[in-house]
Amino acid sequence: MLQNCHLAPSFMPALDGILEAIEKNDQSTFRIWLTTMPSDKFPVTIVQNAVKVTSEPPKGLKNNMIQSYMGFSSSMFDDCKKPVQLRRLLWGLCFFNALIIERRKFGPLGWNIRYEFSASDLRISKDQLIQFLNHYDFVNYDALKYMVAQANYGGRVTDTNDRITIAVILEDFYNEKMISEPNHKLSESGKYYVPSDGSKQDYIDFLKDPTTFPTEATPEIFGMHDNAAITAAINDTNNLMDTLLTLQPRSVGTGGKT
Repeated sequence: MLQNCHLAPSFMPALDGILEAIEKNDQSTFRIWLTTMPSDKFPVTIVQNAVKVTSEPPKGLKNNMIQSYMGFSSSMFDDCKKPVQLRRLLWGLCFFNALIIERRKFGPLGWNIRYEFSASDLRISKDQLIQFLNHYDFVNYDALKYMVAQANYGGRVTDTNDRITIAVILEDFYNEKMISEPNHKLSESGKYYVPSDGSKQDYIDFLKDPTTFPTEATPEIFGMHDNAAITAAINDTNNLMDTLLTLQPRSVGTGGKT
C-alpha cells in the first residue's frame, strides 16, 4: 500500500512505469493499493486501469453531522477532564465542519475558491480540542480558534477574503455562550441549537429526528438570503447537465455536426 500519493507527484510517472512493467498473472495474489487526495498530477493511465473507490462527504448538513458523530468513540466524552465543555464545543466543531463544506454549493456566494476540506481536518481539530481541554484549567478559545481557522482548515484556504470568512464563521461555534447558555441558539430563528448533554447515541438520535434538526438546511444558517437557494439550485442543475454531456458519444455525423 502506497499512501498519500498526492504528496509525491514527482514519483507518480515512475510509479506508472513500474506498474506498466509488471507482468499480469491471473494466478498471482499480488495487489497494489494506492491512496490519494484529488490531484491533477496523478497519472491518468493508473486511474483508468485501476478499480477505484472514492469517499466523499455526504450531501446535506444533517447527513454530514451524522457521519461525523458516527466516527467518534462512545468513551471519548467521559475520557476528557471537561466532559460538558467537550460535548458542547464538539457539537460546534462538527457544525462548523458541515457548514463550510456545504457552503460550496453556493458557488462564489459561499467561497471565492472551491476548497476540498477532508475528514482529517475534523479529526485533527477534535484531537486538539480534547488536548487543550485536558491541558488548561480554562477553555483557551484563542488557541483553539487559531488552530482550526488558521492551521487545520485555514491551511487549505488561499484567498484572503475566504480566510477572513472561515475565521468569522468559527466565532459562532467556539465561544463562551456555547457552554454558558443551555441549548445555545446557532441561528436567529432558533431552528438550530446546541442539544442537551448526552451520549454519542443521544446526539445521533437528535440529528436524525426531523423535529429537532431540520432535514433541509435553509440559507439562514449560512448567513445568506433565501434567494441564495436559487443560486445553489442552478449550480446543482448545471453540474448535472455537464456530467450528462460528458457521457454523450463524441462521434461526428454525416452532416459534420458533433
